[in-house]
Amino acid sequence: MGFHLASETRAAMRTMGIGWLFGVSTFVASSLYFAAQPMIGKMLLPYFGGTPGVWNACLWFFQGMLLVGYAYAHLLTSRLGFRAQLVVHGLLSAAALLALPFVFPVERLTADFGEFGPGPRLFGALVASAGAPAVLIASTSPLLQRWFAMSESRSARDPFFLYSASSAGNLAALVAYPLWIEPSFPLGGQNRAWAIGFRVSICLTLAAGVWVFSRSSGGSRPLEPIAEPRGRASPRALLYWALLAAVPSSWLLAVTTHATTDLASMPLLWIIPLGIYLTTYILAFSGAGAWWKRPLERVFPWLASALMLVLSAGFTHLFWAPLHASAFFAGALLCHLRLEESRPKVRDLTLFYLAIGFGGALGSFFNAIVAPLLFDRMVEYPLALVLTSLIVYLGPRESDWTAKLGRILGAAAVPAVVFGLMWILTTVPGVGDSAVGALGLTLAAGLGALAVWRARSRPLRFALTLAAVGLAGGLAPDPGGEVILRSRDFFGALRVLYDPDARVHRLIHGSTMHGQQSLEPSLRDEPSTYFARSGPIGDLFQAVEPRLGRGSRVAVVGLGTGTLATYAGAGESWTFYEIDPAVARIAEDPRYFTYLADARRRGADMRILEGDARLRLDQAPDRGQTLVILDAFSSDAVPVHLLTREALALYQRKLAPGGLLVFNLSNRYLDLDPLVDRQARDAGLVCRVRYDLDVSPEKRRAGKQPSIWAVMAEREADLGPLADDPRWQPPRHRPNSSAWTDDYSDLASYLTLRPRRAPDAQ
Repeated sequence: MGFHLASETRAAMRTMGIGWLFGVSTFVASSLYFAAQPMIGKMLLPYFGGTPGVWNACLWFFQGMLLVGYAYAHLLTSRLGFRAQLVVHGLLSAAALLALPFVFPVERLTADFGEFGPGPRLFGALVASAGAPAVLIASTSPLLQRWFAMSESRSARDPFFLYSASSAGNLAALVAYPLWIEPSFPLGGQNRAWAIGFRVSICLTLAAGVWVFSRSSGGSRPLEPIAEPRGRASPRALLYWALLAAVPSSWLLAVTTHATTDLASMPLLWIIPLGIYLTTYILAFSGAGAWWKRPLERVFPWLASALMLVLSAGFTHLFWAPLHASAFFAGALLCHLRLEESRPKVRDLTLFYLAIGFGGALGSFFNAIVAPLLFDRMVEYPLALVLTSLIVYLGPRESDWTAKLGRILGAAAVPAVVFGLMWILTTVPGVGDSAVGALGLTLAAGLGALAVWRARSRPLRFALTLAAVGLAGGLAPDPGGEVILRSRDFFGALRVLYDPDARVHRLIHGSTMHGQQSLEPSLRDEPSTYFARSGPIGDLFQAVEPRLGRGSRVAVVGLGTGTLATYAGAGESWTFYEIDPAVARIAEDPRYFTYLADARRRGADMRILEGDARLRLDQAPDRGQTLVILDAFSSDAVPVHLLTREALALYQRKLAPGGLLVFNLSNRYLDLDPLVDRQARDAGLVCRVRYDLDVSPEKRRAGKQPSIWAVMAEREADLGPLADDPRWQPPRHRPNSSAWTDDYSDLASYLTLRPRRAPDAQ
């Protein structure tokens, strides 16, 4: 009796130990996979102007490698004997080490992007440089789960709990990256540490496989899981799993693009939505689904309705961030709960993950590549919201398509009325402000609320109502004026607006205005927005006027509408560096803006060089620029790689003796003044900042916008009159901060949620 109990105890300890081995192996591999994403994304940002599209392309790549990894795990475990599985996986893992640490060839990334833009080129570079290690790491979780199902563990019959360990590893890496890894280690150190972690992961994975093999009958044939039921998943079930994975994946990229377009393209803002996404997987596969499902089904329709109204109205203030996050959390968790509920028997485990991987890759591919080619605006965000609502209605066993079509037509009645009312209210002149309009708005709101209330029993009607609201909002006039041009590519969505009241054209990227021009002949050559003559940049050109003239050279990083060309004089040579071809086309088209054409008529030489500014500026002659002006926005923030130690060294090398380096720091959510102080001190430069934030209503109506500008020079004397101007102050100093380099930056520490104010007003 005692011997029997002792044997059971030893067996229990062995199974507990093997459970820990598999859990730790899964956790380590998953941590590495998701630590690589922000690291590689940050490594690639400088080659593409810091655009949010880099992160979308990276997510597409990692979702694609996840799919390939899952396919590899499925084929390996279903086609080969266990001994062969270990040998093949070990050899491929050893071969993948040759790709480490990651190196991305600059010439491959910066060559001509071609007809389809930088996305495919970026994806190709990622596959060539990081594809093999990414696939091997991606395959680890399903591979270990399949092997664990063959072990002696009591949990072998249901190894899906390891998926929670996988998601927990993903989440741990994402939390650690912005809070610990990024602020503490340079990119080169991160890259080398990842290569070491990859070796550790290989050893742990193979150790887990060897443990199972040592207890098998020689491993000459594929091992079958304990008490494995027969039967394969149907094609309809595979499609359902893929759809449940694709919709949250698409939503993830959409909400990330929405956030980074108006803040900054940086790991912290990439990681928060991705962390929410992974948390929903953890909760769904941790066994807590029954607790979450019922409350979410009640709450999600209200969150979705509110979010659709916010998106339709074009609200982008940071105030709405909790709504975006909570709606995404609820919608993604509902989808992943459906996945967990429909999970197959162990025999189809790798097939299940293959369908999930396909869906994730499909969703990210749609957002990163297809949507920018098909749509001239951010359609994919409201579309993901509608599809998430609709997925409640769809199911893997739905087969009566005739009856389904009838239900769709019946459910479309209320949404059609809502859309018609909203379209009339928003597009027909004068109706929205009339008594009839007020009545129609009340009726539309009431029908929308009714659709939300009945969502529990009429999910299809609710989804169609959401689509109606989103479509009506998309067709509504832009509040900034009439849209006369829409353009979208890898670098973002642009709109040119005509404001008939102010008689101006405006260029908008996301929610940020990049310049405007008056159509009045007397004001056509008058700079406005951040470039007004009464603002900081007007001061600067007045101060350097004696140094400009025939033969002088000015380099401007960032084109916008070309407003700065209003300061160009006859005989001066100006070069604008612009990474987005769509911006260059708009600024050169006299139907929209004539700043460049007018400067040429005055005798100034105006050139536009497309491509990343640092790479193109490096080709310019040294010591030749009177001014180097940094006016490059990643929507509302200066790209990180234009503020590093190496970037400033490049600018200094290009400046003529006595030349000035100028930064436009105007933005809503980044406090960059202490950063330019740190960078100037590191480079041995003097620096002044002018805060021009108190703009009167009259000046705003005339087109002037609040702005913050900084200027750097080698000596105080080079600043000229600005050195003694009390409006130009030394920037605020932040003790214990570190200078940014190409290998190290910490943009998250400069985020601010408070309105920007001048130091003396704080």
